[in-house]
Amino acid sequence: MSALPVDKPFVIAGRTYPSRLLVGTGKYRDLEETRQAIEASGADIVTVAVRRTNIGQNPDEPNLLDVIDPQRYTILPNTAGCFDAEEAIRTCRLARELLDGHNLVKLEVLADQKTLFPNVVETLKAAEVLVREGFDVMVYTSDDPIVARQLAETGCIAVMPLAGLIGSGLGICNPYNLQIILEEARVPVLVDAGVGTASDATIAMELGCDAVLMNSAIAHARHPLLMARAMKHAIEAGRMAWLAGRMPKKRYASASSPLEGLVS
Repeated sequence: MSALPVDKPFVIAGRTYPSRLLVGTGKYRDLEETRQAIEASGADIVTVAVRRTNIGQNPDEPNLLDVIDPQRYTILPNTAGCFDAEEAIRTCRLARELLDGHNLVKLEVLADQKTLFPNVVETLKAAEVLVREGFDVMVYTSDDPIVARQLAETGCIAVMPLAGLIGSGLGICNPYNLQIILEEARVPVLVDAGVGTASDATIAMELGCDAVLMNSAIAHARHPLLMARAMKHAIEAGRMAWLAGRMPKKRYASASSPLEGLVS
């Protein structure tokens, strides 16, 4: 019997994380549901939209960090809602100030309100500045392999190509481009956006992605806490299936039981 394959650890900015599921904090009914869903997901990294969520910049409002303990979770501030490089850079600087010098950020610069597709020109501009200023940049991008390569060469510590439009639940729309990105990757590749259900997350992991980030798929489910648990298992199953190596696809049937040695 051959030895089981040993998985490489999931490492971000020099830290190893047991869970390959990253989750967002928006769109839940209230902060308590947010807390419960994140706990059910088993996630270690929790992303927060600095422009839309209070993490201390509004002292008179409920603070997300009162229910999401920074000692337990790695907080990943993101630049959701930014539409140019300057806005995104300013938001990352604010996050670092609010989180006492925290350098890990998720950069996203959007092109328009309708598609929320990444503006890759502005994303590249922002990434260059943020890397130069010492930020550890995880970056939301299109599924263009050339852009993903350029962002990694710029110094981003992880690239996060979309699977489908943000909040669409369309699943993995272009697995072929993702495969090219994965083949060339020198940094972790995380699917970001488009996941709608557990099978989408599993497919992403079976392609070889290092992790998956999601929010709407859990928050907009009929039962968010149950979906959070489903996503936890989907990520784990997909990763194991990728490690195991799937059987080859065939055009015709192949008997499951051996034919040799049967009595004729």
